[in-house]
Amino acid sequence: MNHPYTLVVGAAGLDTKGRAEGPLQPGTSNPGSIRISVGGVARNVAENLARLGEHVILLSAVGADRSGRRVREQAADAGVDVSHLLESPDHHTGAYLAVYDQAGDLVVSVDDMTVLSAITPAVIYNRRGLIRDAAMVVMDANLSPPTIQSLMRQATKYGVPVSADPTSASLAERLRPHLGDLFMVTPDLPEAEVLCGRSLRNTRSQGIAAAKQLVAMGVEIAIVTLAELGVCYATPEVSGHVPAVKTEVVDRTGAGDALTAGVVFGLLNDFPIDEAVRLGASAAALTLQHEQSVCPDLSLDCLYDGLII
Repeated sequence: MNHPYTLVVGAAGLDTKGRAEGPLQPGTSNPGSIRISVGGVARNVAENLARLGEHVILLSAVGADRSGRRVREQAADAGVDVSHLLESPDHHTGAYLAVYDQAGDLVVSVDDMTVLSAITPAVIYNRRGLIRDAAMVVMDANLSPPTIQSLMRQATKYGVPVSADPTSASLAERLRPHLGDLFMVTPDLPEAEVLCGRSLRNTRSQGIAAAKQLVAMGVEIAIVTLAELGVCYATPEVSGHVPAVKTEVVDRTGAGDALTAGVVFGLLNDFPIDEAVRLGASAAALTLQHEQSVCPDLSLDCLYDGLII
């Protein structure tokens, strides 16, 4: 590989996921299963890339607690460079809580990423050399608007492409001011609605239209995910759709992060955009099959094996 590292900036924490055994009864306890795994959008993307053989540096923040140590050690074991993972004595490590129904569909989730307030604009500026020397920066929208602005300013100054994950519909608005400077954005449909400023139907044609609109708004590559309906994409030259890989769904957490990592991997290694999106779809399908937020045995071989031709 003839490129340096990828810098991934954003959330790292623990995911707690509960799945009901039967129909959910609001206002009372529901029998089911509860699992805890390491997560966070940026951390998930970083681990996926590292498992695919990329040199990845994670810039994030955790608390000075047992959870923070778990996040650091697990990321390091997966091959992620955690030398720039900050430890904040003033916050606990980030956490994400999700409740799924008996079919495995997300009913509600709550995230607590206040620890990311430790990633200030000054932290970004002081690490501008990290940005300057990166092949690409991947960030999530858990970062504060001033921090996102600082990151975009440095990346633009040094001509480093930035890929952004909107993270959630409530956070996607933070990316709107920067669409003209982003290399890539990877929203799902609710996030695309926020970025495009209009309602969208969950159809292939609407997904492609949203991706084209984002490109018209200045993004170089737009990836719009439609869950079981697959992935739509657009660039200034081409647009298209890749169907979802049919697979058993064990847990949906982290599938979008795997897709982002797969596409980033493809682009870093000079794959055409349609093939890069297929790699992303394959990575997402592999992740859906596991309880963890990242497929623990992800590799290039199994990624290629899962490709839709």
